[in-house]
Amino acid sequence: MIYHVSKSGADSNPGTKENPFLTINAAACIAQAGDTVVVHEGEYREWVKPRYGGLSDNRRITYEAADGEHVIIKGSERVQSWEDTGGGIWKVVLPNTLFGDHNPYALTVVGDWLLTPENWKVHLGDVYLNGMSFYEAESPELLRNPTKRTEVTDNWTQAVNPVVNPEQTKYLWYAAVGEENTTIVASFHEFDPNNELVEINVRRSCFYPDRTGLNYITVRGFEMAQAATPWTPPTADQPGLIGPNWSKGWIIENCVIHDSKCSAISLGKEISTGHNFRTFRRDKPGYQYQLESVFSAFKIGWSKENIGSHIVRNNVIYDCGQNGIVGHLGCVFSEIYGNHIYNIALKREYYGHEIGGIKLHAAIDVHIHHNHIHDCSLGIWSDWQTQGTRISKNLFYNNSRDLFVEVSHGPYVVDHNILCSAFSLLSFAQGGAYIGNLLAGKTEMYKVLNRATPYHAPHSTDVAGYALVYGGDDRVYQNIYTGSSPSGTVGTAGYNGHTTSLEEYIKNVKALGIGDNELFEKVEQPVYISDNAYFNGAQAFEKESKKLDMPDFDTDFTIEHNGDEVFLNITLPDGFDDQTSEIHSTKSLSRVRIVDADFDNPDGTTLVFDSDYLDTPTGKEVTPGPLTCLKAGKNRVKVW
Repeated sequence: MIYHVSKSGADSNPGTKENPFLTINAAACIAQAGDTVVVHEGEYREWVKPRYGGLSDNRRITYEAADGEHVIIKGSERVQSWEDTGGGIWKVVLPNTLFGDHNPYALTVVGDWLLTPENWKVHLGDVYLNGMSFYEAESPELLRNPTKRTEVTDNWTQAVNPVVNPEQTKYLWYAAVGEENTTIVASFHEFDPNNELVEINVRRSCFYPDRTGLNYITVRGFEMAQAATPWTPPTADQPGLIGPNWSKGWIIENCVIHDSKCSAISLGKEISTGHNFRTFRRDKPGYQYQLESVFSAFKIGWSKENIGSHIVRNNVIYDCGQNGIVGHLGCVFSEIYGNHIYNIALKREYYGHEIGGIKLHAAIDVHIHHNHIHDCSLGIWSDWQTQGTRISKNLFYNNSRDLFVEVSHGPYVVDHNILCSAFSLLSFAQGGAYIGNLLAGKTEMYKVLNRATPYHAPHSTDVAGYALVYGGDDRVYQNIYTGSSPSGTVGTAGYNGHTTSLEEYIKNVKALGIGDNELFEKVEQPVYISDNAYFNGAQAFEKESKKLDMPDFDTDFTIEHNGDEVFLNITLPDGFDDQTSEIHSTKSLSRVRIVDADFDNPDGTTLVFDSDYLDTPTGKEVTPGPLTCLKAGKNRVKVW
């Protein structure tokens, strides 16, 4: 059955093309497996809550924008009853019934691992002037004296990514919520809000079920914006502007998603497995509650049969306060590709440790590839249980950090990426394979000996054990490192002091004598490093024997924009073409030590690195870097 929705329709209609529904929710209340809901041109201010899910990949429920028509779903409402109070400050009084049971101006950004601001609470509401979001003021007095506004900063991102639009910071709002009404005052400066498009957040989400277990839904071709989403740490319910709410087999594709207060697309955890207990109970570390959430998830069916296997592709995601894509546990076995993600967490109204263009926990067998991620507080942050994960053929630049892998034991793969920010890679993990990447910024590796985190049976959610992160156990082959950093190392020198084989590692542990766990903490795990190229001050691992080590060579590396296209420019030295080595595969990558598992495909078949960033077949031997077309001399390659 095909149902139609149009701004000229009525919800009393049967939903045919000739007599369409007026709201998407009218169709969402009756659409069942195999049905399609076609939404026609227009602006739909509603929170779409599907009542039913599909039955299989072949019997989906599909929601799509009509071909060639612009359809936008907004979590906001337009307000045109502003009262001028002088000096560019306007006021509006709204009945609380407008917001239902979710008043964003009464609810705050709160939860585990939220760090700043400390002395006041940011609310979930917002005010938009012709699409531009305002900043919340700590007090109504600040609307007339905005220079006293508290700036939210952090020591990782402020130096690299400034606020997106400094001019935007002068536009402020403040709200007071009473028993019956909510009063909003805002500084519009030279604008008359009754003559402009002024909107306020009203709904938490734009497309998100209010119950779990609705599987196999496709959402295609919409613009979605302006939702009052909450803070989404891995120990809480994780609603987004759009998401499947703990289910299986969703496809979110070809959408434009922006201006979510916190997270845009959520593939994450639901509320029954814990909700900000560290913040509200204060009796145990968030780390402990996160461990407990894994076992709580098992009790409600966390497995490949029930959860995950989503596809998120070809979306444009921008101007969100916390994450472009977020997910703990619910993201397993998913594929995320072809997305353009930018301006994430750069508004800086708040800051915490759960921020990124893509921020996933337990990304088991998740394939993240061919994404364009730039101007984010952090590009990709793969945290806890990064196992069977492949981060491949992505383009990163102008992020505070491009890639962060934390407290994970592998096996995970990072291959054929272009990581161009001043800080390319941060690893608090072990058991990775870094193959054929280009890294133009700082690379740092750390141990984590105070947080044992889970690892799993291969290609499964079944927990096989727990382990600390000892550092190392990485395979680093065929990468280009070009650059130097005054605050850290570019290259592989951070592995200096590590052993180079499992046999050597076992021998050194045995030589320490009688003991158990404490002995393993004293010997550096093996690393396997070969066939890399080092330029512009990059530093090589002290025991790497086969390499192209030319730290004094200047590659003139740049990322160049030409309209919507992005080009990579790099000059390579004579002799680069001769630095070849055989392609890698499961067979050439040794198993990871802690998990005792191989680097293979999610179905257990052999993984072969036989294509480059542009999906060009590589042949049996390759030069370092993500592109087979790179040659000695000047290179200019279109990379997006």
